Amino acid sequence: MSDTQLQTISKEHAEYLRKVKIRKTMIHITQVLLVVVLFILWEIAGRLKIIDSFITSQPSRIARTLANLYREGQLFRHIFITCAETVTGFILGTLAGTIIAIILWWSDFLARVLEPHLVILNSLPKIALGPIFIVWIGAGPLSIIVMAIAVSVIVTILEVWNGFISVDPDKIKLVKTFGAKKWQILTKVVLPSAFPTIISALKINVGLSWVGVIVGEFLVSKAGLGYLIVYGGQVFQLDLVMTSVIILAVAAALMYQGVVYLEKLIMRSSFHK
Repeated sequence: MSDTQLQTISKEHAEYLRKVKIRKTMIHITQVLLVVVLFILWEIAGRLKIIDSFITSQPSRIARTLANLYREGQLFRHIFITCAETVTGFILGTLAGTIIAIILWWSDFLARVLEPHLVILNSLPKIALGPIFIVWIGAGPLSIIVMAIAVSVIVTILEVWNGFISVDPDKIKLVKTFGAKKWQILTKVVLPSAFPTIISALKINVGLSWVGVIVGEFLVSKAGLGYLIVYGGQVFQLDLVMTSVIILAVAAALMYQGVVYLEKLIMRSSFHK
């Protein structure tokens, strides 16, 4: 907050904002310290033979594995492949789910027809569809992306559609009295009101997209973090497995923070309007 803005608010409000900022900073510091302490205890337990580092690995072994992958020129290649597949599946799954949710909101008849089918599809374990996608599409990146879309699209449809139908009906009645058409109701009332639900669906889709891609890579990939996990398990290189899992955790966290940043950006632009 700028000095000009601080001058326009009361001292009590400024003090409150300062305390809120300090609290947020302390929360972030504690979160980082928690991870650091966990890794330190993990390393100590491995060195003292409290745990079997061959099975559980340890931070120093993970660091060496990362260095080896980097020297071999494989590290960023595997990360890029998995991240590209995940982001593609995430974007396509979210867009497709949102568009279908809009269609369901637009046509109440279609929504009533498809609702039970969507519920059944949502309860179906999507992982079971993996071999089917491989046969239909072929063993390659496209089947992995389709797997990511399949995992996330139904959840997106149900989440966003429920957000649409939960919009205050009085708001819709109000704009109708001014002669608003259905497209105007959608763009001026429904979509802005359902924005928190859409963001929530995005956050859920981050995890689901990673699940879909990793499962797809388990089945057909010849590169990527999922491939490294499978390969490491097959040759009993548990350091490689744990290294890939740590990279996945970091990548998923960064992707989630990207969605959070997007939410703040849109909220800030809407506030200024």
